[in-house]
Amino acid sequence: MRFDDRPQRILLPVNLGFMVLSLVLALLFNLLPWRDIFWVPDLAALVLTFWCVHQPRRMGIGAAWLLGLAMDAGNGALLGQNAFSYSILAFAALGLHRRILWFSPWQQAAHVLLLLLACQVLTLGVRMIAGGAFPGYTYFAGSFVAAALWPATMFVLLLPQRRPESVDENRPL
Repeated sequence: MRFDDRPQRILLPVNLGFMVLSLVLALLFNLLPWRDIFWVPDLAALVLTFWCVHQPRRMGIGAAWLLGLAMDAGNGALLGQNAFSYSILAFAALGLHRRILWFSPWQQAAHVLLLLLACQVLTLGVRMIAGGAFPGYTYFAGSFVAAALWPATMFVLLLPQRRPESVDENRPL
């Protein structure tokens, strides 16, 4: 199936409150005590990437920086560590948003995987420069899980924007 043959759907405008709610819920998920589990995705980074790709005029580097500061404060991490990596993530997602949207959800997930891995490398680099130890390669497993969740994330976060299917008035209910 060619790209031009796929049905296109016109979405309703996004509600800013829904964007904030989704980011807050993702932040709360990240702040749960997951430290010893290596495969837990960074949902805040995933949702941030989603909104930067799908709503580049409403989500930007400043919001990413504030989200990163909240992550730093909540995790007790080096202040600015997540803020720096989330800002770079938002910059890259904003720069690639038109390209990413041309692809199918699974191809988009491959792009998102690279963005999330770069975000984790930056976070790890700052942590190691500050004197932290390398946690091992399993540290990057969360990015693979998050990329696998990209199609589901797209479905859930676009759900409030979908127009209801038109109902034929002549058809009996």
